[in-house]
Amino acid sequence: MRKLLKFACVLLFALFAAAQFVRPARVNPPTDDSRSLAAHARMNERVASILNRSCMDCHSNRTTWPWYSQIAPASWFVADHVKHGRQHLNLSEWSGYDRDEAAHLLSDICRTAKAGTMPLGSYTLLHRSARLSPQDVAALCEWSQTERERLAAARSETGRAKLDTGESARR
Repeated sequence: MRKLLKFACVLLFALFAAAQFVRPARVNPPTDDSRSLAAHARMNERVASILNRSCMDCHSNRTTWPWYSQIAPASWFVADHVKHGRQHLNLSEWSGYDRDEAAHLLSDICRTAKAGTMPLGSYTLLHRSARLSPQDVAALCEWSQTERERLAAARSETGRAKLDTGESARR
């Protein structure tokens, strides 16, 4: 039994060591601040602080890669979470979303914060400061609603401007 246990431990250690050679890409693509949420949305310092503290590591091109993101198998999970987070919502590439997409994403920010599904529990377990208080959730939801209303108003003004241009061209 001791030989089997010893063999199992050696095998596990060898697998762990070999896993360190399977390294996921941990990249931060170049950022252009003029494309970011901060450049295209109106937000107060509190909301900006909440987003920076609780969202930016997975939902921007400015990920701060923690020490455990260099050790397999944790590195695989972290890289995968960041990849999926950026695919779903990338606050560094906000200008790439049209108004409907942006409104939907703003709604998702509030919905997932209220539901407690974002930030991920696995993230807040190690990053306690990223946890959202009820006041943080309220601030995010109020801001996202205000921003959606601003987008809707801009959409209707753009529509009116196009309509006005079309009518004046017909005269």
